[in-house]
Amino acid sequence: MKSATFKTIYLLGVFIAATAFCFAAGPGQLDRPVSGKIMNGIRILPVSHTDDPVILVVYRGDYIKFKVDPSLDGLSLSIPGLEIETKLSRDITAAPYFKMKQAGSFAFTLGNVSGQIWVVDYIQEKYTEVTSAEARQIIDTRNPLVLDVRTPAEYKRGHLENAVLLPVQILQQNLGRLAAYKDQDILVYCATGNRSTVASKILIDDGFSRIINLRRGIVDWHRQNHPIVQ
Repeated sequence: MKSATFKTIYLLGVFIAATAFCFAAGPGQLDRPVSGKIMNGIRILPVSHTDDPVILVVYRGDYIKFKVDPSLDGLSLSIPGLEIETKLSRDITAAPYFKMKQAGSFAFTLGNVSGQIWVVDYIQEKYTEVTSAEARQIIDTRNPLVLDVRTPAEYKRGHLENAVLLPVQILQQNLGRLAAYKDQDILVYCATGNRSTVASKILIDDGFSRIINLRRGIVDWHRQNHPIVQ
């Protein structure tokens, strides 16, 4: 009983500290490194058995999967703050992925492991987020490469004029196609701004230096009555 009470108090302390740290540092300003690695457009988060609270740091806009170690007892995932309650698979290819839509600190349990997922905004000197109106002005005045990172089916239903299609799932394997634009403006967009955030991170990690993300994607672009090519 004492052990359970101590763990509860300890977890509460971690939560309070995490929340205070997030507010003190500001979104995207954390010193703790981002967890896992991006593979095929999805951030893979390894989780193994531990008695200590786990802190995972991801970016807002990330699609995440949990890579469950055989040492972990149980596959039930619960993230109440994100309304996620499901069972996972130890097979990473069969495991579901989850979209991190909002910044914040969210308690989670996975089997007998518990902790926090910190979702932070991506802030980088080579990266800018813009509204639809700002993107339109950039296209008119700076002639960027316009990069669509959605699926081919989405692209066929409508896209920005002169947009190059390169889905985020295969972006890492095809960065060579964009090598000529390493030091030029690249305007990246998807449907709502999540996949484009992931794509922007992939590009910057590979040395691209002028990345512009259409914050709310082509959905907002269309809502603001900007032109779409079909």
